[in-house]
Amino acid sequence: MANSLSMNDQRAIPQLGFGVYQASPGEESKGAVLEALRQGYRHIDTAQFYRNEKDVGAAVRESGIARADVFVTTKIANPNQGYESTKKSFERSLQQAGFDYYDLVLVHFPVTARRKDTWRALSELRAEGKAKSIGVSNYTIRHLLELFDQSEVLPAVNQVELSPFCHQKELLAFCEKHRVVVEAYSPLTQARKLADPTIAGVAKKLGKTPAQILLRWAVQHRLVVLPKSVTPARIKENAAIFDFHIADDDMARLDQLDENFRTCWDPTDVP
Repeated sequence: MANSLSMNDQRAIPQLGFGVYQASPGEESKGAVLEALRQGYRHIDTAQFYRNEKDVGAAVRESGIARADVFVTTKIANPNQGYESTKKSFERSLQQAGFDYYDLVLVHFPVTARRKDTWRALSELRAEGKAKSIGVSNYTIRHLLELFDQSEVLPAVNQVELSPFCHQKELLAFCEKHRVVVEAYSPLTQARKLADPTIAGVAKKLGKTPAQILLRWAVQHRLVVLPKSVTPARIKENAAIFDFHIADDDMARLDQLDENFRTCWDPTDVP
């Protein structure tokens, strides 16, 4: 699989994913996914919480691309966590999308007192082949250590907010040590840092856009990157990140931008 990373369960995950968070359920979500598939994306990231699993499934079928050639992720929503409710909600997710399986299923957030049973349910779904790979999202080192103590099944992925402005270096090093692939959500900082002068300077030097620089930074750090857009031109732009390289000195400058800038959930203090 081109431009992919190997997970600790011996499966491959495409490094460029397409996120559909905040895309309106219905034609907007379906149309965005269809456009992404036309532009060469082969990894779609949805979630129960997004309410567009049905649209993702419809777009995959309408695209004419074989189901086996599209890597699709969903996530167990916080209210659905727990052993039985995870299993029931996952069956609904399969039905919504019209799939026999998902390629990756994540615990969306480390919900206190429920995440252990959620993980037990996902482990069983993996054994049944309904979830080809399983992982977590928004887990800190502390949450990962707890999971390692409780289960022999390691998460293949940890999806967290990451950008040069929210680098989470200790977490990255920990995940690399334990062969957990890290996925970067909100890699474009929800456009709130695109005008940063360091980003703009590297973009000008390379003849690329600030968004492409942020995404390429993540790729060169061996992260899976999940940009989202419903605009065809932006969807195309965000995919054009494999034909250039950011030099080491510029990568070092980008690495110095870290300020723990978050646009979304902060799980740091979740017990």
